[in-house]
Amino acid sequence: MLKKLKRLFSFLLLVLIIIFAVVAYFNYPKLTIISGFSAKNMCSCVFNDQRNSTYTAENDNDFPPVNFAKNEVDKAQKASIASVLGLKPRKAVYRKGLGCVLIPETKSNLPKKFIFPKRTKSINRLPYPYGNKEQKDTAFSNLDYKKINATVKAAFKNNDVQKTRSVLVIYKDHIIAEKYSDSIDKDSKLLGWSMTKSVLATLYGILQYQGKLNINDPAKVDAWQNDERRNITYSNLLHMNSGLEWEEDYSTISDVTKMLYQDEDMTKRQAEKVAKYPPDTHWNYSSGTSNLLSGLLQKEFDNYRDYVNFPYEALIDRIGMNSMIIETDLAGNYVASSYGWATTRDWGKFGLLYLHNGNWNGDQLFDKSWVDYVNTPATASEAEYGGHFWLQTLEKLPDVPSDTYYADGFQGKRVYIVPSKDLVVVRMGLASGDAFDFNGFLSGITSSIK
Repeated sequence: MLKKLKRLFSFLLLVLIIIFAVVAYFNYPKLTIISGFSAKNMCSCVFNDQRNSTYTAENDNDFPPVNFAKNEVDKAQKASIASVLGLKPRKAVYRKGLGCVLIPETKSNLPKKFIFPKRTKSINRLPYPYGNKEQKDTAFSNLDYKKINATVKAAFKNNDVQKTRSVLVIYKDHIIAEKYSDSIDKDSKLLGWSMTKSVLATLYGILQYQGKLNINDPAKVDAWQNDERRNITYSNLLHMNSGLEWEEDYSTISDVTKMLYQDEDMTKRQAEKVAKYPPDTHWNYSSGTSNLLSGLLQKEFDNYRDYVNFPYEALIDRIGMNSMIIETDLAGNYVASSYGWATTRDWGKFGLLYLHNGNWNGDQLFDKSWVDYVNTPATASEAEYGGHFWLQTLEKLPDVPSDTYYADGFQGKRVYIVPSKDLVVVRMGLASGDAFDFNGFLSGITSSIK
């Protein structure tokens, strides 16, 4: 009997070892993605926003499987190194003005020097949003302030689950509600993730307004000129209906995770994909498309320095979003799919620019027709997506005005623009989906305006 038990135990142990080996074999390659995310996000939080590394680990990086990685921060080198149980270590390094970037696995230090953008901070004595002075108290008789404040307060209840970091409500250019979670304030730079896509689209709107580009022209990708991809336009890319193959899956090794955590040049991966469908017939959300558009943007300038300066000169610093930084990849391209950082108030300025149809206190950045373009449904998107902006649908936001459109980022980052209510609402957080009721939140605010 004892011998049988020993044999059974040995057999079960062997089975467990085999299972462990199989699981390890198939998951080991994922460790570089996990370590890469952890190192990059830690570096950016600590050096873009001067956030505490412990706080970052317990908040920004505290979700599976990223929280399996451990980080070491080197303040002197302005770097972060992460690994999972010492395996697959990845290093991210900060560059002033360009943010953090992952070092290739085959290298230990930055392999090149970088050109940094020229920043201009306008000094004026105007109150927010056209300056940075505090606003005078203004009471609007048509607002239900009690309901607005209750809605904002509710966005922070049970915050271990909701994970709301900030809420900003702007009505007729006036801040009517503003609230922050612990350790976050109006000066904190917060990552917008895919809200950066909407910033990128705006740069195309500016170029179109300046007469330097027509979004209905075929995209200038040399490798596409001898096959069916030559018919893909900038508009197809902005609408995410180019027909190109792409896998946007963050739970595994996919096109998007390889791009963000392995590629030195993030503009190439989408350009190399085959066409699965004719343009303007099939919608497929793709961060690779946004970074391809970032690379194509560079072709509109005579030199690289003009490309680096353009987002700040033409948009960001022009409307006083002086806190914003868009990080670049190792090749020097703006990672327009994901890596835009700004304070909550500066994200609010971005929404106000669209609320005012591209006009910023008398300065016209883009035409009203561009506003109409970005919030018109893209073909095959089931009316939920426009030109790098998301649209109100009855499925997602059944109780808010139908003219609502918004920038949308991972973990519940939102800039809502509601023209019929003269309203911009910003919500920054670390949770979305079932954890936060966006429809209830936004409807609570919009229904408070009579």
